[in-house]
Amino acid sequence: MARDEQLKDRWERVQKKLSDQFADGDLMELDAIIYLIGVQELGQPHKRYKKDHKIDLMHIAICTLLEPYGYYEFDFYDEDGWPHFKIKEELPTLKAGEQSVLMKEAIVQYFMEKEYIS
Repeated sequence: MARDEQLKDRWERVQKKLSDQFADGDLMELDAIIYLIGVQELGQPHKRYKKDHKIDLMHIAICTLLEPYGYYEFDFYDEDGWPHFKIKEELPTLKAGEQSVLMKEAIVQYFMEKEYIS
């Protein structure tokens, strides 16, 4: 299977499994999945978050997802248990479609490492 087809297949499996588990089967978009990863990484899933915190949770997810690519490095946890990262390398300028592919690739890898999909 070609690399693009493999990514598409794995992305669809992640998207469907998460949608069934968290959205009553309504297809979850990329941003919603990034948000879920942020909640997972923070480790406080039953808490209600305000809008500002939701953006912070997405930032946690993006840093976590792009850490294996060398863009971010975990730095420390603050007194509230929130992880902080430092930038190791600036992200390259990517077109919207390229950003989407990079994030989908990173999400698929994340869930494969967590053994959520194979």
